[in-house]
Amino acid sequence: MLDQGMKAQLKAYLENLRVPIELIAHVDDGAKSREMLDLLEDIVAASAKVSLSVKNGSREARVPSFDIVRTGSDVAVTFAGLPMGHEFTSLVLALLQVGGHPPRVEADVIEQVKSLPIDGELRFETYFSLSCQNCPDVVQALNLMSILNPKIRHVAIDGALFQKEVEDRKIMAVPTVLLNGEPFAQGRMGLEEILAKIDTGAHQREAEKINAKSEFDVLVVGGGPAGAAAAIYAARKGIRTGVLSERFGGQVLDTMDIENFISVSHTEGPKLATALEQHVKDYEVDIMNLQRATKLTPASEPGGLAEVALENGARVKARTVILATGARWRQMGVPGEETYRNKGVAFCPHCDGPLFKGKRVAVVGGGNSGVEAAIDLAGIVAHVTLLEFAPELRADAVLQRKLYSLSNVTVITNAQTTEVTGNGEKVTGLTYKDRIHDVTHDIALDGIFVQIGLVPNTEWLKGTLALSKHGEIEVDARGATSAPGVFAAGDCTTVPYKQIVIAMGEGSKAALSAFDHLIRTPLAAEPLAAE
Repeated sequence: MLDQGMKAQLKAYLENLRVPIELIAHVDDGAKSREMLDLLEDIVAASAKVSLSVKNGSREARVPSFDIVRTGSDVAVTFAGLPMGHEFTSLVLALLQVGGHPPRVEADVIEQVKSLPIDGELRFETYFSLSCQNCPDVVQALNLMSILNPKIRHVAIDGALFQKEVEDRKIMAVPTVLLNGEPFAQGRMGLEEILAKIDTGAHQREAEKINAKSEFDVLVVGGGPAGAAAAIYAARKGIRTGVLSERFGGQVLDTMDIENFISVSHTEGPKLATALEQHVKDYEVDIMNLQRATKLTPASEPGGLAEVALENGARVKARTVILATGARWRQMGVPGEETYRNKGVAFCPHCDGPLFKGKRVAVVGGGNSGVEAAIDLAGIVAHVTLLEFAPELRADAVLQRKLYSLSNVTVITNAQTTEVTGNGEKVTGLTYKDRIHDVTHDIALDGIFVQIGLVPNTEWLKGTLALSKHGEIEVDARGATSAPGVFAAGDCTTVPYKQIVIAMGEGSKAALSAFDHLIRTPLAAEPLAAE
């Protein structure tokens, strides 16, 4: 199952096992069961602390599946299917953590998991796909929670392998998490985000902790490439630096292959996001994750303090602020789109594509992202219809040549999508208008992948800073905004070409500009206390 290189790596990892573990396989006579047994036998061969037992035709478990159990205890996690691809790391971490190897998680977070107030038992089920780069964070977080807290159980399920179950439960996007059989969450989530949904008092405790912080010299709002670069450059100046972020890594977390990051020929979004966060943590930067900013109040006088209000009620003050809030996927804004989001309307072909194997889908958008999505999906689904509003596709010529070489792809230009249609439970098609002949057409579909660009995350700044007609923060050559002491960088600004390397450069420049502002602007005199 594993090649020699992977076997050697696995053997090295499993040397960190501290206690014996047992693999319990639930199999039948099928090919996938045989593949899974081959994988498990490779794991057993890599460490004397791992044993294997096989149960044929178990009625109490999905087949094929396997449990990883700490010998002599009830500590366990379960995988239904073969956790290869992006989930191989999840498998290795599960083996190590069940085997007693300490997780690389903050001590207070571990204690929070262990002390969760739980009545009864929390039974989580996570549906993933092997090509989903957003799934491993969810799988790994819930695996760890089930290892740390005996009242939590978790099963990670390969949706492509258990398609009937996926259809019966109407799972049309991954990762999808069920809690005790009911919908709990969809999309990428880390351990802290999951805890925040379970531990209802966590928001208030975090708000109190943030309110108690003293003011920052530089406060960065956003944790993507621009925000990370700004934080590193600011911290290297020896000034007090803080980062407010909804999710560290930003839009990069949703990016699959990155091949234009100079000096790195190939990487993946989640891997780059992890590296960004670790680099920031190399410095004395106060990272406040899972925090959404709702209001900016610039300083009322030169040298005064700006204030950022958060959704949880906390307020953070700083001498300078760098806004790096990035952008998000643009929606079509047509009837039915929101109704059927994650019920056939999707934005990540790498994540959700395997759930539409053998079905008919559409891609809306003819730029690089749209054409790349159509090419990827064509290898999985029965047929792809690509719709582009303009008279011609906007993707690079090399991508267009590849697209037009595919026999199961239809390209329609001058097509304005007007409605997403469905049966109340899932997408059944879309309606588009032929812009040349002013005629509407219906297409029967099982899924729609929207790839029409990005929209800046700046709604909360309207009326506070100068924004362009597209909602981007207007900045000058130094990254300064219309408010003194407030700078901005990355995809949320008017700087053209939304690229990772450009965002990093702009974030670095904004931090240098903020530092220059600090050394040139004396502190405002504090009001005298009343006698």
